[in-house]
Amino acid sequence: MAARKPLVLINGRAAQLPAGDTLAAAASEVDVVNAVNANIAALPICTPVYIQGAGAVDAAQANANGTTEVLGLVNSASIAPAGSGAIQTNGVLPASTGQWDAVTGESGGLTPGGTYFLDAANPGLLTQTPPSAVGEFVVRVGRALSTTEMVINPEPAIAL
Repeated sequence: MAARKPLVLINGRAAQLPAGDTLAAAASEVDVVNAVNANIAALPICTPVYIQGAGAVDAAQANANGTTEVLGLVNSASIAPAGSGAIQTNGVLPASTGQWDAVTGESGGLTPGGTYFLDAANPGLLTQTPPSAVGEFVVRVGRALSTTEMVINPEPAIAL
């Protein structure tokens, strides 16, 4: 069988892959958007947020329909009130065990393999126990890869 070379774009034109070049590339793309913190308090890294208004976010909570649609998790170290910061909407979010503890109430970081839901009792928190009371919403936010990494994959809210 004849050896084949892949076609690539070089300066906007299709060409064969030059000798010595490879197609190796990082495969860890994540989507991050910038938004303004509409909360009166700072939003620390890992906080789940929803779109509160045009270009603004606030801490999400699973107790009311308007606050359950999770956009993503805060990716910046912290976003000050009325300040702007990064919100990661998918992919793997790394943070320290202490940073995860602050939004999960756990100790020692995330539970590897654990599924995390939006908390109904407290805004901006995550829990491994899905809400179960009438009037609350079940919102799966992500799954822990390790004690310090979560795969963010927010799902639509399910009303109870």
